[in-house]
Amino acid sequence: MTTRTTTGRLILVPCPLDFGIDDANTDLRSSLPEHNIASAAQLTHWVAENAKSARAFLKRVHGIYPLAKPLQDIAIRELPRPNKGRGSEVQHSTHWQELLQPCLQGQDLGLISEAGMPAIADPGAQLVAQAHQLGIEVQPMSGPCSLLLALAASGLNGQSFAFVGYLPVEADSRTARLKQLEQRSMQEQQTQLIIETPYRNGALLQALLSTLRPGTRLSVSHGLSTEHARTLSGTVVQWRQRSWNIPDKVPAVFGLLG
Repeated sequence: MTTRTTTGRLILVPCPLDFGIDDANTDLRSSLPEHNIASAAQLTHWVAENAKSARAFLKRVHGIYPLAKPLQDIAIRELPRPNKGRGSEVQHSTHWQELLQPCLQGQDLGLISEAGMPAIADPGAQLVAQAHQLGIEVQPMSGPCSLLLALAASGLNGQSFAFVGYLPVEADSRTARLKQLEQRSMQEQQTQLIIETPYRNGALLQALLSTLRPGTRLSVSHGLSTEHARTLSGTVVQWRQRSWNIPDKVPAVFGLLG
């Protein structure tokens, strides 16, 4: 008679928002609950957006709580890259199940993003969906989420909001998309949240200021949860008058409310 193995959990482990920032060596306890750090130290199986950044996170964890195994012995697998083409959905479904094998074998499995909350503005959401399909318990841990921190600090409408991700890079398409988002925001009084690759922060800000109506409210939060965090918020007219600038090497969240 065989004994049924208890299914492990998929644990969503937030990490700091200082990924890619030069002085990202602050104590993890400044942005993460200590319980999270202790729990992360005990996990020996991980799925990550990027294995290199996951190892860097675990090194910081080890500075506070010893890891259950040497870092080189901890299993870290990366999420699959987006794959277009016929049959890709089936291939991805199979891959998601393979990633969840530790859970099916009774081991807890950590899911981690490069920064912030996994599965929020993050490809890990598909792994979470597959876990539910397989009856695996999903346990989110509390921690920083740049979108909610930026929204809270913006003064824009926190009762109705939408995350719209990245805008088109091509200028005409980006302008058209911004006008569409502004119109939706005006009609529904809904805050629109946007992110951008840090080196294009300045270009996006200029596009916002040249495209949006003078009375539209615009907020930009950058360096969230770090000692250099700052949120600037005002109408487009005020932004133009004050000549506010934002750094081009620090992750930022942009919000607009028409």
